Amino acid sequence: MKVAVVLVAAGRGERAGGGVPKQYRPVAGVPAVRWALRNLRRAGGVSVIQPVVSPEAAHHFAAASAGIDVSPPVEGGATRQASVRAGLEALAAFAPDLVLVHDAARPFVTPALIARAIEAGSGGAAIPALPVTDTVKSVEGDKITGTLDRSTLRTVQTPQAFDFASLLAAHRKAAQAGRDDFTDDAALMEWAGHTVHVFDGDAGNIKLTTAEDFARAEMLLMNALGDVRVGSGYDVHVFGDGDHVMLGGVRIPHERGVVGHSDADVALHALVDAILGALAEGDIGVHFPPSDPQWRGASSDRFLAFAVERVRERGGVIAHLDVTIVCEAPRIGPHRQAIRARIAEIAGIPLDRVGLKATTSEKLGFVGRGEGLTASATATLRLPFAQEI
Repeated sequence: MKVAVVLVAAGRGERAGGGVPKQYRPVAGVPAVRWALRNLRRAGGVSVIQPVVSPEAAHHFAAASAGIDVSPPVEGGATRQASVRAGLEALAAFAPDLVLVHDAARPFVTPALIARAIEAGSGGAAIPALPVTDTVKSVEGDKITGTLDRSTLRTVQTPQAFDFASLLAAHRKAAQAGRDDFTDDAALMEWAGHTVHVFDGDAGNIKLTTAEDFARAEMLLMNALGDVRVGSGYDVHVFGDGDHVMLGGVRIPHERGVVGHSDADVALHALVDAILGALAEGDIGVHFPPSDPQWRGASSDRFLAFAVERVRERGGVIAHLDVTIVCEAPRIGPHRQAIRARIAEIAGIPLDRVGLKATTSEKLGFVGRGEGLTASATATLRLPFAQEI
């Protein structure tokens, strides 16, 4: 069975603050939509993820989805219903058997919930639901007019699962009828004459709408990512012929170059070892041996990007990176902010999660004699205790 996902990320809501649509606002330093994408990709059985985005936020989505296998996004419509239809039409050539429709503002969808959706949706139409635990009243103004029987009520979530051909046909029928007021795809399928079933939802699969929702999401994520790891790294390189050095991914003019198999960036090499150490996955030489000619002259940002992706593959986040460079020259101060910004860019973390210090060795040792330079680094990671986030 071919299973596709329409990821609805075209909303423009900014009630949560942050100056960007809520799906791009960070949760623990990672955009909410990236959490959703990562969790969808971790699930078994999903073949294609079709994002639907607004054109003005396309650059936000491109940054948030970097390195994740998704189809090229399509442009969303004026309503959620129109956006879902755009995603379905984009999938028509792929012709999946089953489609899951998921909101990007629900970042904590789990592989278990996705598996339940696939199983339940194979019957034609099914949505995740939770029982209502609070007493529910109907009101007019400030007066109660009745008490509803909560045993028959459910709150619903996404991903909602449907036979692809049936859902696409229902959307096309609604468009022809001029109906664009359905708040979810289950309502549209009901209108089209289909029976929609429910399956067990997940209380942790919260929808992010307000600033309070994001605060709760941060707490949930920090509880889930409770395995705090700290790794350290160190690198040294000798000066040689050349007219620049690479430090933290930044080219710095200098009267001498640095000798090394790659570009000999001591700052990035130390960071790579720190991250790999925190993961207990060896060091830079294990993954990029200097005996391998393909790494001769390689840019070290590739090594750091690899280490960062290893963290992501483990379902973790980088909490903080800290580097100390020791050299008599060149002067690091004028380049400090550029180095921090480049490290933050490669690692995909906010600038305020990157520390950088520089010092000399007070003319002592090989560094003091101007023969080379060193760097040490510390990486703090958060990993899940279990695979289910």
